[in-house]
Amino acid sequence: MRPIRPGDRGPAVTEIRTVLTGLELLPSGGHGDEFDVATERAVRAFQQSRGLSVDGRVGTETWQALDAARWRLGARTLYHAVPKPLIGEDVRSLQERLLEMGYDVGRADAIYGIRTTRAVAQFQREMGLKPDGACGPHTMSALRRLGRKVVGGRPQWLRESDAIRQAGPTLVGRTVVIDPGHGGTDPGEVVPDGPLRWTEADLVHDLASRLEGRLAAAGVRVQLTRGPAPLTCLPDADRAQLANSLGADVFISLHTDGHANPAANGVATYHYGTDNGVTSATGERLAGLVQREIVARTGLRDCRTHAKTWDLLRLTRMPAVRVEVGYLTSPEDRARLVDPRFRDRVVEAIVAAVQRMYFPIERDVPTGSIDVSELRAVVAAGTVVD
Repeated sequence: MRPIRPGDRGPAVTEIRTVLTGLELLPSGGHGDEFDVATERAVRAFQQSRGLSVDGRVGTETWQALDAARWRLGARTLYHAVPKPLIGEDVRSLQERLLEMGYDVGRADAIYGIRTTRAVAQFQREMGLKPDGACGPHTMSALRRLGRKVVGGRPQWLRESDAIRQAGPTLVGRTVVIDPGHGGTDPGEVVPDGPLRWTEADLVHDLASRLEGRLAAAGVRVQLTRGPAPLTCLPDADRAQLANSLGADVFISLHTDGHANPAANGVATYHYGTDNGVTSATGERLAGLVQREIVARTGLRDCRTHAKTWDLLRLTRMPAVRVEVGYLTSPEDRARLVDPRFRDRVVEAIVAAVQRMYFPIERDVPTGSIDVSELRAVVAAGTVVD
């Protein structure tokens, strides 16, 4: 859909304002069909609270989030609907509540799927209720009576950390999905000058191909979400579904950034997380490792890690990160990014970060200390990192 932006009018704007008013982000009254300054501020506040890109416009992801925000937990009965599952803010609130109580719903993705149904049924059995997996008035009443089931740590962190520990420290046999952003009808940012007119789509595909080679040499099974010249741009939800269908162990999305101010520069890494602290624990750890390794090995300015609820991060079932490797609109970053030797250093940083994620935390190594060529030598010798 075309983004709805300041200055627009019409029924869609009226609907947006109605939802924002219900969320108490916008006072009632005023020009109901005008996307005015107050509406833009409210949209930005909503995007900030939901971990979306804060641009003050209502694109596809923001529209879906607004539509989901209509529902409050307890306002309707929740159940596993096939083939179109229930989606809404009430579902996410339920998932977060169950996670706090120690039940395994996976990621709080606001989708009432089979994993959420099983967690609700487990809760119902323990409370002496009919274990039908649907969250109606009796289940809601039981939820309100109870506090947290697990204290002294984040249950999801413990669960995900244990899964990584049991997987062992080696990369051999892992499946990693690499997602070169954009492509097809969406070139992303464009290098405005120089002998090579790189687009963001071309540049991140080159990065992805180099990363594919390094990981494959370390014994990893690698899948890219697109080729060098696709006819269309694959939606983020489809990229996430591809990774899920392949049973990937890790998902890495590669992008470059851009800004109207050419002084903006640096690298940032994103993982799934919400404003109330619910996060993908292993995704958060991987994002931190990727960020530190790239900064240490390339000298790019550290723009830190951030929690977001983008579809790409919310819908994937494995540790997932999106890396914004520099700004193509920055002359300094652009000069680095078009240098293949620099891109090799970025790739080695990401490989080192993925390896470190599988090391037990107590046996982690200093940032920048892993020699990626040694990982290849381990595979060539037929041995395993221990």
